[in-house]
Amino acid sequence: MPEPFSVRGCALLAIATGKRAQTLRELRDNIATAHPACIYYHFWGDMLRPSFDEPEFANDFASWARHGLHDHRLAERLGVIDPLDSADMESLRQEVIDVVEERLDEGELVPWSRADQQFHFLRSQIVIFDLNTHVREPGEFTDIIPEMSAGSIFYHFIDARRRTKYNLDDFRAWLWGFGDQYKTLIDEIGALDPYFSNLAELRGSLTRVFRDHFSGVRSRT
Repeated sequence: MPEPFSVRGCALLAIATGKRAQTLRELRDNIATAHPACIYYHFWGDMLRPSFDEPEFANDFASWARHGLHDHRLAERLGVIDPLDSADMESLRQEVIDVVEERLDEGELVPWSRADQQFHFLRSQIVIFDLNTHVREPGEFTDIIPEMSAGSIFYHFIDARRRTKYNLDDFRAWLWGFGDQYKTLIDEIGALDPYFSNLAELRGSLTRVFRDHFSGVRSRT
């Protein structure tokens, strides 16, 4: 039996690095040398930034290519990159560089952004809060997950992949502590891709997965 699951919340702070880009080449060069926390922030930070509109692209690089450089083709290529397909930040960094270099190699004029639309590299720093909530049985999540804040969902389902063995979210990592008992539930959680949805949608999906699983368990007993 694993230790109780401790529910935590978090905030993702943005720290200025002084790095900026006005051209696509400058973007490539700065991505190549940026701190890994910059790559992390520009792919995941939008999830915890307050916004009234649904963003057109899931990462900041794609958004800048579209609105800063007005390069629709590059924006589309960057926009389909899913960071969960990369083993770590270095692999993700290289994938972005490859896309940018492919665009540069196409030989067209390299677009510039206006001075007031430069890309500013920001670095993430996560602040964690202990919410003094503990889960001892997996079925308790059916009531707890709907009450989780966006910061808690982000911390346990997304940021956890940097902290856990095999890059798992905290829910699956904890459930494996019960052995194979919850393998079906683990597989259902693993099928959720958080990157192309917002945290409220992800919370709803997790809630449905847990409730469907445990309502099925009760109907079979």
